[in-house]
Amino acid sequence: MHTLADLRKDYSKESLDVSSLETNPILQFEKWFNEALRAEVLEPNAMSLATVNADHRPSSRIVLLKGIDNGKFVFYTNLQSDKGRELENNPACAATFFWPELERQVRIEGTATRVDERKAQEYFQSRPRASQIGAWSSPQSSVLENREILEERVRQVEKKFEGQTVLPKPHQWGGFQIEPLLIEFWQGRQSRLHDRMEFVKVDGAWKVRRLAP
Repeated sequence: MHTLADLRKDYSKESLDVSSLETNPILQFEKWFNEALRAEVLEPNAMSLATVNADHRPSSRIVLLKGIDNGKFVFYTNLQSDKGRELENNPACAATFFWPELERQVRIEGTATRVDERKAQEYFQSRPRASQIGAWSSPQSSVLENREILEERVRQVEKKFEGQTVLPKPHQWGGFQIEPLLIEFWQGRQSRLHDRMEFVKVDGAWKVRRLAP
């Protein structure tokens, strides 16, 4: 059996150069995202979201990108979850997309602000009814003694909204939008000599530079 130290993969599919990039990193992200869709990458909108708590301890989890609005990356969550409380206390955050089928990674650093209530409600009510029920039922990030407690909460919510196809948005549910200050595009290359192009916002304009792998 192979040891962890023996696990490796050489990347050789594509290359990346400044001359091949869009001048706006949002357009470059959309270009790569569409290529990930065409390549049938498993959940291409899945991103690792990193936040920092009041004790300066980082944590990360996978969330789903649900839109790009005016250059900001939008996702939704329970606002009383760990990530929701952490972003309210410290809006600095980072997100990473990894598309192994294309040997690509996109890394984003920025600040998060709340999505307005109208937009959050529109998205919430566009979700499948079961997902709406789930959002009402789960006290996200709270300790549960057992799963039966959660299942009983689902039954209670189902009874409360019996006959309603569209549910009102819970007050504790909403969205965040990440305004990027840095976006890095990573293309795997042979012998770990990867291509890394980093966009940094300087005085309101994007500047791009190549980074060593």
